[in-house]
Amino acid sequence: MHAYRTHNCAELRASHVGETVRLSGWIHRKRDHGGLLFVDLRDHYGITQIVTDIDSEAFKAIDGARAESVITITGDVVARSAETKNSNLPTGEIELRAREVTVQSQAQELPLPVFGDQEYPEDIRLKYRFLDLRRERIHNNIVLRSKVIASIRKRMIGQGFTEFQTPILTASSPEGARDYLVPSRVHPGKFYALPQAPQMFKQLLMVAGFDRYFQIAPCFRDEDARADRSPGEFYQLDFEMSFVTQDDVFNAIEPVLHGVFEEFANGRSVTPAPFPRIPYRESMLKYGNDKPDLRNPIIIKDVSDHFVGSGFGIFANIVAGGGVIRAIPAPKAGEKSRKFFDEMNDWSRQEGFSGLGYINIKGGEAGGPIAKNHGPEATAKLVAALGLGPDDGVFFAAGKEADAAKLAGLARTRVGEQLELIDPNTFEFCWIVDFPMFEWDEDNKKVDFSHNPFSMPQGELAALETKDPLDILAYQYDIVCNGVELSSGAIRNHKPEIMYKAFEIAGYSKEEVDTNFAGMINAFKFGAPPHGGSAPGIDRIVMLLADEPNIREVIVFPMNQKAEDLMMGAPSEVSPKQLRELHIRLVEPQQKS
Repeated sequence: MHAYRTHNCAELRASHVGETVRLSGWIHRKRDHGGLLFVDLRDHYGITQIVTDIDSEAFKAIDGARAESVITITGDVVARSAETKNSNLPTGEIELRAREVTVQSQAQELPLPVFGDQEYPEDIRLKYRFLDLRRERIHNNIVLRSKVIASIRKRMIGQGFTEFQTPILTASSPEGARDYLVPSRVHPGKFYALPQAPQMFKQLLMVAGFDRYFQIAPCFRDEDARADRSPGEFYQLDFEMSFVTQDDVFNAIEPVLHGVFEEFANGRSVTPAPFPRIPYRESMLKYGNDKPDLRNPIIIKDVSDHFVGSGFGIFANIVAGGGVIRAIPAPKAGEKSRKFFDEMNDWSRQEGFSGLGYINIKGGEAGGPIAKNHGPEATAKLVAALGLGPDDGVFFAAGKEADAAKLAGLARTRVGEQLELIDPNTFEFCWIVDFPMFEWDEDNKKVDFSHNPFSMPQGELAALETKDPLDILAYQYDIVCNGVELSSGAIRNHKPEIMYKAFEIAGYSKEEVDTNFAGMINAFKFGAPPHGGSAPGIDRIVMLLADEPNIREVIVFPMNQKAEDLMMGAPSEVSPKQLRELHIRLVEPQQKS
């Protein structure tokens, strides 16, 4: 018999009754029923119930072991009586009557329990992550992550992609987020950077003649944490393709994403391919952002024209001053009390806006200050234009276009949640396309790239030379699911003359391009194929499939929001000897007076 186990803790069935077996695992919980002691023994695979009586040699060993102690049990498989069978466990028809027990490792008193669903502060959970990972929900999330990655890898290979690994130590880039820098010991005063993404390397693989590349790539960015973004590092499905149009990229990755989500949807529906394609400007108007949650049926509409010369002076003055009025319909909100509308207005102020106007319709009668001052006839036209029913409501976001769009988008989400309009049992995908190539940087009073500087402008060089930069669109796209941006991508700019011109418009000289992007610009001078790709986030995919609101719940060893690893004590101070080897002298931050 094996020293530790003949079976795992999810394996035994009624067919094993009468056999002598050996199991090893953690004491999940104990229940003392007088002369009988029951133990749920847990390992990676599942749980088996152990039973021993007070006269057994095994009783004393088990009784003296705390929860989460590791034990090995040899015993006989017996059938449970009909009334004690547990249909919630795969092993629920049997139990193991213990004969011999070996305590492999005694657990100390736990800083947080493994059994149960109690919520514990994040700092405790992350400091003792190895215990947190024993808990069923988190353990299952990590297993799901592994299965999702395996499925993605299989599907990508099935689509003709080849997996390559790109460097982890590379050069710092002036574009994008803040780099993590790594000092060079052999080149004093110089630094490597951890890659924010394999962007340049994957494009260089296309220049090198490889056709379809992918990898499950680690990426590193020194940026603040969010619910859908882990500080420090994350993983993405990075891929690139040669001799492709935007449609080719979509057609290649849609079956992978649809297939993975359908495989792990657990009964939830998934948008069939082809996914809807929504131009950026349309998305900003209809949904108030460029990552719309299409489970929400609310469509934002511009109603500025309805308030030109309106009796509601606040909106009339905003429109006269060049601002806009955006309407957010609220189906059946008229059935709510006025408190619902007032709370929405209070919420908008808490979000930093001046307020959220509304019209409340009850039994076909429009009420509220806006309806009263706008007038019955004008209000009736507005209600008809919005297609509102006799017991609907509508909220209004007013101001400069960018501010009104942002508030309308946030309000759309909140109204959808408050009125329970969002279907939790579906995954709604879409592509956001036709992003602007450039935007106006108000702080620096200059034109800058709005998205990816290495994207091909629509119209190529002719567009850069003849059009207003702010009117130029790019072959850039985002894939969005349930309001979560999974990735950005683009058809790349593979022509040096177009790259030089695009960077010139953004204020970069030819010399700066040659210095900062030497590897790529030089490679493009030796024959580069048209190419494009994207990089859906692995962490975000698993977060959606696991129905977790926070990305840290699907990462094995995440950092906290301050980018600290509480379990390993990172970041940490290093010794003076290490600093000398790296030719580094620390400069302490100035103390605030």
